[in-house]
Amino acid sequence: MSTGEPPVPLSETERALCVAAARMHYLEDRSKTDIAEALDISRFKVARLLGLAREHRIVRIEIEDSAVDLERSDRLAALLGLDRAVVTSGDVAVAAADLLSVVLDDGDVLGLPWSRTVARMIEHLHDLPRVDAVQLTGAHHAPELDTSAVAIVRAVARASGGSAHLFFAPFVAQDAETAAAFARQAEVRAARSELSRVTHAVVAAGSWGAGQSTIYDAVTPAERTEAKEAGVVGEIAGIFLDASGAAVEGLAAARLVTLSRQELRHIPHVALLATGPDKAATVRAAVAGGLVETLVCDRALAQVLLDAT
Repeated sequence: MSTGEPPVPLSETERALCVAAARMHYLEDRSKTDIAEALDISRFKVARLLGLAREHRIVRIEIEDSAVDLERSDRLAALLGLDRAVVTSGDVAVAAADLLSVVLDDGDVLGLPWSRTVARMIEHLHDLPRVDAVQLTGAHHAPELDTSAVAIVRAVARASGGSAHLFFAPFVAQDAETAAAFARQAEVRAARSELSRVTHAVVAAGSWGAGQSTIYDAVTPAERTEAKEAGVVGEIAGIFLDASGAAVEGLAAARLVTLSRQELRHIPHVALLATGPDKAATVRAAVAGGLVETLVCDRALAQVLLDAT
């Protein structure tokens, strides 16, 4: 972060390394890991060199006509105590795909659930480093989308050249006993065993209302009412949350094939995708529960969150 003071002058060797690292990263589109190997230095040293290159104006970056609202993004991140917020006037799915191309590095492991927004994000992926992809939830059929949780994971692995860790099970099982039986299957347990390796995950916010959540639309009217009376304000990856961000167990949640709240919280970097003012309560719950570090949302939702202070 700039302090307003002029930067400490670079030695000739430091400047040469900055130029070499910047040329490989910005002009040759090489990853930090690749640059580290080429220069025989650590990946952290590469990141420092790229930072110095910008600080000393060896590299000057211009942003033209971005859909991202930088001012609102910064304010929202500060307000919610997040590492990053991306507020866009465009498609949240596109902004999320762009974000992944920036934050992922070779060797990262990306966790992905079933979600309409995540499914649309997959269509816009570009410039991914080599990452493995891990399925976080069972599959759900959405008539308007020709895809599934399995297809989402496969698409990321194919785009990045990494491995896919997936399983065949429904997101919403017929009953709790059936969900438990799926969870005991070898392929489900194998995919779940990869959760400890996941470094990044992308999930979407669902509010507890018709057309606002895949899960809400999939469960019975009685289960919807029961969940609401128990304090559920929304869900992410099928994890039911109350306003404090605590998981609400039982209810229809017992029918879901998904990861637990604790497992999600152990993932170092979780990006939450959310569109529309109706998702505000779910976003607040996820933030209150310490479940997400990054929020990608549209301007309408961002303004509701900002105005609530």
